[in-house]
Amino acid sequence: MRPLNETTKISVRQFTVLVMFYTIGSTILIIPAGLAADAKQDAWIAAIAGVGLGLLLVLLYNRIGNLFPDMTLVQYHERLLGKWAGKALSLLYIFFSFIGAATLLFYMGNFITTQVMPDTPIQFVNMLFALIVVMGLRLGIETLARAAEIFFPWFILLFLVMVILIVPQIHVQNIQPVFETGIKPLFKAALSLAGTASLTYIVFFMIFPSRVSKPEKAAKAFIIATLLGGIVIIVITLLTILVLGSDATSRHAFPSYVLARKISLGNFVERIESIMAGMWFFSIYFKTTLYFYACVVGLAHMLKLKDYRPLTLPMGMILVVYSLVVYPNAVYMAQWDSTVFIPYVLSFGLLIPLFLWGTALFRRKKIK
Repeated sequence: MRPLNETTKISVRQFTVLVMFYTIGSTILIIPAGLAADAKQDAWIAAIAGVGLGLLLVLLYNRIGNLFPDMTLVQYHERLLGKWAGKALSLLYIFFSFIGAATLLFYMGNFITTQVMPDTPIQFVNMLFALIVVMGLRLGIETLARAAEIFFPWFILLFLVMVILIVPQIHVQNIQPVFETGIKPLFKAALSLAGTASLTYIVFFMIFPSRVSKPEKAAKAFIIATLLGGIVIIVITLLTILVLGSDATSRHAFPSYVLARKISLGNFVERIESIMAGMWFFSIYFKTTLYFYACVVGLAHMLKLKDYRPLTLPMGMILVVYSLVVYPNAVYMAQWDSTVFIPYVLSFGLLIPLFLWGTALFRRKKIK
């Protein structure tokens, strides 16, 4: 039994915008620091390699989507693996989506309380942001996609304004010498970017391709959106290295926010880091909402509910609580992100999808 709102479809353009927002998401604010820590001044090269890995992953996801054009992730788990094994795997993915949403909620609260409003309790920030996420979900995926269409031009405008205003602060010597770090650090940094921006694309199988109005065009749109979102990440990473330098970039928790603080034109246009904050609020909202959508809709499928909306408020309350404990402190967060996160996301974003794809091909060949 499907949730009632699964009769609605989103357009290919809306799907493209959602993928771009999801790709940029939390990545635009936090990933330059990790790339600079591993690849130093070659962080922008690692960003290009990470986007390339993401495109390869999308090709795999397109193949899987073609095998199950009318099903969601939860549905073809049971189709391939049987009722109980399929439900067990679906539970793991529901938990994965929930953890992803809680993590982003923590990032949002941590950013606001450390950079913007340090006297505001993080509990209040997380509750307010989670409330907006729940409101968006209760209105449905189609409304969410239309909102993304509305906000996307503003995001592009803010991005272009920031790039133009920061150009006078560029120092080309900051990226020299090129290719000094070697292949291993570059690959580690590229894998970190792919893990943050692309390996979590698995949540899109709750809407791709079954909820897109023209599934045959959705695969191409998936690739284009990944590339365009990746270009934004590459540009931001390159600018942080060119302006701040690799050492300063790796030391800051939010280097792209610090980058926006460097904007200064004639001692008149200054302190407009709210541009970066605005860009990040747009992108992280849609990424958090898509994570949470995959969680509650997957749970509604498993429980055979007619509608997922009754789950949004109680799950949202649990999400707020968990966002306050998902990272006990900043040291734990840094250690988790650098050591555990990559194997964790590789398992859900690559190994299990490869297993599903191989199982589907084997069963199809056996039936023939």
